Amino acid sequence: MINFVNVSKRYPDGFEALKNVAFTIHSGELVLVAGHSGAGKSTMLKLIAAIERPTYGNIMVSDQNVNALKKNTVPFLRRSLGLIFQDQKILYDRNVFANVMLPLQIRGFQNKATAGRVRAALDKVGLLRKENAYPITLSGGEKQRLCIARAVVHRPSILIADEPTANLDVDYAQSIMEVFRSFHQVGVTVVIATHDTALLNDNRYRKLTLNQGKLVV
Repeated sequence: MINFVNVSKRYPDGFEALKNVAFTIHSGELVLVAGHSGAGKSTMLKLIAAIERPTYGNIMVSDQNVNALKKNTVPFLRRSLGLIFQDQKILYDRNVFANVMLPLQIRGFQNKATAGRVRAALDKVGLLRKENAYPITLSGGEKQRLCIARAVVHRPSILIADEPTANLDVDYAQSIMEVFRSFHQVGVTVVIATHDTALLNDNRYRKLTLNQGKLVV
């Protein structure tokens, strides 16, 4: 499903975020990516989504060679991905329903078809009763749930999240993780970058640990 073969990423300023990283994430796994701030976690996730391209090495995602993708074919890769990054990009001038509907509109779904999908996604994350609310009225945990609903409304096979429990209290963090586990249980591949100690101490899931851009064995 996701395969890194000797991947390195060097930015124009000379900083090498990843150094000769190799791993495989199989379909249906839930994998945690751990490491200190600046270890390369966010870069790894951006490489999976073709937001960044590797300097060296090869990346395969859903049987597609990310290195070989032309710019106009990247959107087709991302149709299989649900992306949740720290800069949430919530639209504050639209209500919850409209925020979640946007990815479907971009993909050309008709309004009649989108409504059912949007409400199903909101129900999955516990926000169905707030479909008419505006993001400014939501708590931090509810905003994170909104981002998850928007990421999964097109039913991706891979869900990628960068620090989804950051700045949330313990109860909210646990509830967010339960949402991710529910997607994992129905076969979605889930990759979560985190420094949440409580989460990393959960031995049910495989961990990939980065230290200064290198994968720790």
